[in-house]
Amino acid sequence: MSNLPRTPSFRLDGKRALVTGGSSGIGLGGVMALAEAGAHVVIAARRLEKTQEVAAAVNKAGFSAEGISMDVGDLAAVEAALEAMEPFDILFNNAGTNDPKPYLEVDQDNFDMITDLDLKSAFFVAQYVAKGMVKAGKGGSIIHTSSQMGHVGGIDRAVYCGAKWGIEGITRASAIELAVHKIRVNTIAPTFIRTPMTQSTFDNPERVKWLEGKIKLGRVGEIEDIMGAVLFLASDASALVTGTSLLIDGGWTAD
Repeated sequence: MSNLPRTPSFRLDGKRALVTGGSSGIGLGGVMALAEAGAHVVIAARRLEKTQEVAAAVNKAGFSAEGISMDVGDLAAVEAALEAMEPFDILFNNAGTNDPKPYLEVDQDNFDMITDLDLKSAFFVAQYVAKGMVKAGKGGSIIHTSSQMGHVGGIDRAVYCGAKWGIEGITRASAIELAVHKIRVNTIAPTFIRTPMTQSTFDNPERVKWLEGKIKLGRVGEIEDIMGAVLFLASDASALVTGTSLLIDGGWTAD
């Protein structure tokens, strides 16, 4: 048989990728997944010295990266910066935050802090990058960092759940509109990943016991657990995948 199918490439050679919140945690995992596959990765976070430090380490390892300062909360500055850059082929829209509080203790400052970054900024960063993709006419892949909490509820996470459910809705709607431009839009939805942002949860033995009981595979996530999903959604291996969420939750949402 001469016409055997071939697996689409996971390689990203010649592609430009932007990773927001890329200097640590899940963002850093995304940086390395994309860089190892051959992309030139622009690492964006507020602290320039930190992004440049990460970029130097990536380059020393034999890959291609640069670090820039970008506060995604300053949308006017983000828009201006992106308009001045070459278009991107890939966006890993990862910058986010959380400040868990019981529902009855949430105040407007807490609500605004989470939704401004996790929902509003995420929406417009993706829109600005998508405009560049449309102008370049080559298509592209936008990957939002959502959460399993974008599919279920969680203790002390009413605002965070609302923001992540919002990202899931935005992903589906924007995927419909951007498909004509060959731009795919998806989310990764991890369970609790061991990062600096989640450390306070892991410092609570009772909460860790609860987490391990909810995660069917019996362990919390590590940064490496998200890397294959980011690479898959960025590459031609997912060429027909758009408007969906890739759950990396160890079976949390299976029941």
